[in-house]
Amino acid sequence: MKYYFIAGEASGDLHGSNLAKALLLQDSAASLQGWGGDLMQEAGVIITKHYGELAFMGFVEVAKNIRTIYKNFKLSKEDIAAFKPDTVVLIDYPGFNLRMAKWAKEAGYKVVYYISPQIWAWKESRIKTIKKYVDEMIVILPFEKAFYQKHDYDVHYVGHPLLTLINGFGAKQNRKEVMESLSLKNDKIIALLPGSRKQEISMKLPMMLSAAKHFPSYQFVVAKAPGTDDSFYNSMLANHYNVCIVENKTYQLLSVAEAALVTSGTATLEAGLFKVPQVICYKGGKISYELARRLIRIKYIGLVNLILDKAVVKELIQDELNEANIVKELSLILENGERRAAVLEGYESLHQMLQTGQDASTLTATIIYNTTLALANKKSND
Repeated sequence: MKYYFIAGEASGDLHGSNLAKALLLQDSAASLQGWGGDLMQEAGVIITKHYGELAFMGFVEVAKNIRTIYKNFKLSKEDIAAFKPDTVVLIDYPGFNLRMAKWAKEAGYKVVYYISPQIWAWKESRIKTIKKYVDEMIVILPFEKAFYQKHDYDVHYVGHPLLTLINGFGAKQNRKEVMESLSLKNDKIIALLPGSRKQEISMKLPMMLSAAKHFPSYQFVVAKAPGTDDSFYNSMLANHYNVCIVENKTYQLLSVAEAALVTSGTATLEAGLFKVPQVICYKGGKISYELARRLIRIKYIGLVNLILDKAVVKELIQDELNEANIVKELSLILENGERRAAVLEGYESLHQMLQTGQDASTLTATIIYNTTLALANKKSND
């Protein structure tokens, strides 16, 4: 059977790659095509457009690139129509994928959405689009099933795909070997995860790096975003003697880090699952931030805090993200005191909440395969 994937960000590429591997195990003759990244391509998906060409963040930035976004939407429709998939699998990336869900459903394709848009945070009215155009919604956060039930819409909760991935990764690692693979001699590591888009990296990384001179005995290590050149980072890393960069080794880095400075998004959960005390660092364009602040209805921006429904991890947002605050909060989680202990205790609760006893990618693949097979059987009987 044929499956068309659309993932528009690094996290979607990661989850899409694991889903593709699991799907091929269940449907060995499957043909996979779509939009994504290097990981999905390595997993067997024919990538017709890389997510690096798609990512725009913030209201103003999206408005500036609206022509490009419309062009991409047109290209995607043409690509799907030429491929003629049995099922369209949309992975996160809601601004684009919810519009694609409408088109795909009206064009007669089966639509599965993996990793729900955060309509519980803002634009709750999007539930109407989801109920009308999404055949199967697969969610990965424990509170999302109840949210959708409130709207009389059944979804599949499969657990978070990162849990199995990180648990499996950690079981295989030897600290000494990891340090050697990272070419790190200093055993005291602070990880910097500034994001995957150039726009957010250039806004947040310089602020994160401002803390380096205050912790001279630590090695600050930047996790390089996939698809970005070293030259993009060079000017930001200049004049920092205790800073280096690693590529495609974020999990190795987190497995040996003592603390981390992390931008919002999936990386905050990754740090939490690796049990690395962190400070969440977020700063957006002024206009985009002010608009978001008025529209978004959630108490926290970090996934760890959202899932636990309390401020376990410190969030430095917009004007609060400055050198003095970063140094203060980083000092608190590096010390073996109450703050560090509280964060680690919260991480234990996080692990317990996300446990389902099943691998999320495998369970998702089963849902998609069975849904697609049922549709194929129905067509053959008609």
